[in-house]
Amino acid sequence: MREFIISTDSTNDLPETYLKENNIAVHPLYYIIDDKEYIPGVEDMPVKEFYRALKEGKMPTTSASNPINIIAKFQKEINEGHDILHLSFSSGLSSSYNNARICAEKLMEEKPGSKIIVIDTLSGTVGQGILLMKAVEMKKAGKTIDEIAKWLNMHKQHVIHEFTVSDLNHLFRGGRLSRASALVGTMLNIQPILHMDDEGKLAAIGKVRGRKKALHTLVDNIEIKTDVSNLKQVFISHGDCIEDAQYVAEKVKQKYGVEDIIIQDICPTIGAHTAQGAVVVAYMGNSR
Repeated sequence: MREFIISTDSTNDLPETYLKENNIAVHPLYYIIDDKEYIPGVEDMPVKEFYRALKEGKMPTTSASNPINIIAKFQKEINEGHDILHLSFSSGLSSSYNNARICAEKLMEEKPGSKIIVIDTLSGTVGQGILLMKAVEMKKAGKTIDEIAKWLNMHKQHVIHEFTVSDLNHLFRGGRLSRASALVGTMLNIQPILHMDDEGKLAAIGKVRGRKKALHTLVDNIEIKTDVSNLKQVFISHGDCIEDAQYVAEKVKQKYGVEDIIIQDICPTIGAHTAQGAVVVAYMGNSR
């Protein structure tokens, strides 16, 4: 049986130290500000600087993982005798999955006997990170590439991502909210509660008035979406609002007794759409 490596897209929002320690190959999703292209992990912008640019009115654009880059990374591992398990950013939000799938099929035709399995995680940010960490854990436990892929496909829709944002205009710009709703919502201090649905797309599931109410709703919804007696770990990512992320973490600890909470920045590629002030809570649950 051939050795295999695990790779993923740069939208996973896990610590760089974890990715390096576990030899995770990362495929960058680019972003552009003021006509300058930034490549996560290669030529990147510090995350604080990125969110400062957003506050100053910059409007970045993003792109899916580049097929040329995908081919190069896949080819390197195949040439070294490795099979590949690749966890992509949600197909509901990016063409990265489809790009990786097409590249994998092409290379497997050229290299009979090699195996590249591309998983559409239907997830992003720390939700994608949850699945990546599970894949790493299973690999360390001796599971095969096929066993891990089967588990991921069976359980990926049990990854809950719920989040709120403070800047409705970025959701409008991304086509997630009408101009009128963004304007009225901003005037009335309306905070939307959104989630990643079964197709890996963003969908609104509620709205509340006021920031604190929105953060408490993210915490309260956990007991609706999962059996809290089995809740061992919660992931929180944020768009340059660490105090809000820490506030949510403390409320999760108080309400559910969960001590294993990972807090991470939302990467620029996702932050370009959610903007400064987004808070994401992710965990394994019953259903989305």
